[in-house]
Amino acid sequence: MIRVLGCSGSIAARCHTTAFLLDDDILIDAGSGVGEMRLDELARIDHILVSHSHLDHVLSIPLLADSVIRLRQGPGGLSELKPIHVHALSETLEALRAHIFNGVIWPDFTRLPSPAYPILVFHPFTVGEQLTFPAKDGLAADRRVHVLPAAHTVPGVGFGLETPQGWWVFSGDTGPNPALWKALEGRRIAQLVIETAFGNDEAHLASISGHLSPQSLAHELNQLDGEVSVYITHPKPGEVPAVLAQIRALDSRHRIEPLREGQRFNAQVEV
Repeated sequence: MIRVLGCSGSIAARCHTTAFLLDDDILIDAGSGVGEMRLDELARIDHILVSHSHLDHVLSIPLLADSVIRLRQGPGGLSELKPIHVHALSETLEALRAHIFNGVIWPDFTRLPSPAYPILVFHPFTVGEQLTFPAKDGLAADRRVHVLPAAHTVPGVGFGLETPQGWWVFSGDTGPNPALWKALEGRRIAQLVIETAFGNDEAHLASISGHLSPQSLAHELNQLDGEVSVYITHPKPGEVPAVLAQIRALDSRHRIEPLREGQRFNAQVEV
């Protein structure tokens, strides 16, 4: 089960930035949408997969770490602390160390509450790698997540989750990205969650900031085989109606809908 916690390009009332919850223990990005989770839900997070270092995708990592330290300790106290494992490109992890967990913006929770028992453990991955997470109760198989290429202003990735009906794909923040479609060749795609951050009137901003506009989205979707269920994420608050109107005017063979906070995906079946 994938739950959409946030899918906005910035914040406003009922608009939270990018975060998805896979089952009850894996976050895919950690934007402000994580703050909508209950404390007991936060304490069950074992892994965070980070697409890139920009604030709207990582801002909840330091706050989450601070919230759950006590709750993730066992009866034996600190020696039984269950860390949260953060998975990202090495460049993204270095950015987190240098610019967030630096003792100035936030304490270094890769060394707290103690260097021997930190609440956060960093794990680098590379584009093309497959990450495997053990099956949860009621699931027959391990969860397999593929690290996909993105084309942004900082090193970034997308993710592809294997499901029995096909892949659930998240583009990450990206501009035009031929490498993504190459990586997906021959794959059956159940859903594609893809960003469109700007309207066509700001296509120049989309281009220089490593994002898509409806006109560049159309070019990207033309590279997909067959017919795919497409969900649009990352438009800015207040600009959603205009962006969606431009997207719906596209001549596309794909079913295109806005992603919604609270939306849930169960393999190919949306609930």
